Amino acid sequence: MNALVTGARGFAGAWLAKALLERGGEVVSVDHGRPERPFSALGLLGIDDDVVDVEGELADGELIASVIRDHGVEAVFHLAAETIVGSVAASPVRGFETNVRGTWNVLEACRAEGVERVVVASSDKAYGAHDELPYREDFPLLPTAPYEASKAAADLLARCYWPSYDLPVAVTRFANIYGGADLNFSRLVPEAVCAALDGRAPVLRSDGSPERDFLYVEDSARAYLAIADALDRDEVRGQAFNAGGGRPHAVGEVASLVVRLAGSDVEPEVRGEGNPAGEIDRQYVDATKLREATGWKPEVELEEGLRRTIEWYREHPEVRPR
Repeated sequence: MNALVTGARGFAGAWLAKALLERGGEVVSVDHGRPERPFSALGLLGIDDDVVDVEGELADGELIASVIRDHGVEAVFHLAAETIVGSVAASPVRGFETNVRGTWNVLEACRAEGVERVVVASSDKAYGAHDELPYREDFPLLPTAPYEASKAAADLLARCYWPSYDLPVAVTRFANIYGGADLNFSRLVPEAVCAALDGRAPVLRSDGSPERDFLYVEDSARAYLAIADALDRDEVRGQAFNAGGGRPHAVGEVASLVVRLAGSDVEPEVRGEGNPAGEIDRQYVDATKLREATGWKPEVELEEGLRRTIEWYREHPEVRPR
């Protein structure tokens, strides 16, 4: 199928674009101006020339609609977003403009053009903090921080387009996605991997105790495709779906595992106390609903995923921060 991926120059979007290309059909990317850094995830995965690259803003709804028309787009995967919790907290209006207004512009373009399948990336952060774990899709969304609120708002907007406008749409609430070609080194895994490979101590912004659920990036791409493939069924339309790695891991445990797998003798450097401000202490999703609806389940365990990630960065020393 011909597909539009918003944010395809980003980490998860590029791996999704790669998976779509492997299935055949045209893949179109809509993203804002090219990043200042010399690398893009699309280029690092070797598919830059295979993806039709359209430069534009999500605020331009007519541009999105024209891309859908001109390229015969059958499926839209909306991944473009402000994704860093701290950045959205520092500039909430920018986060809301991108994550909320950008989402309704994409949805309106899809509605106007009669797109057959729409998948919108929400987040496990949309749940906010719950005492009961793991998160299930029927839990209320209880955001308390700007990033959480922006993803919860986009989540609710997207899901209302099925009962209100018959737009075949579903939302994803995925755990922390990790893997090669992630150039955002404020995230735990790429920072820890690159530090260990370069003989530096991975830096922990917490005391190492917060727990996160980790999803290998190729498993995330398969989950996006599984949901899109199932959108011809009414019981999938208008629904939210979790996907995660199967169990939570303390961030200190993950950093230590990275160091061991990389063959380094450094120790993680703890620079925080407790959990960083504005972030949730424990997160873990139940992916039963997605498995029952599509048969999807994670194929790559954390240790194997980290091995693959370490090998990717070992083979791409040019992207590692200096």
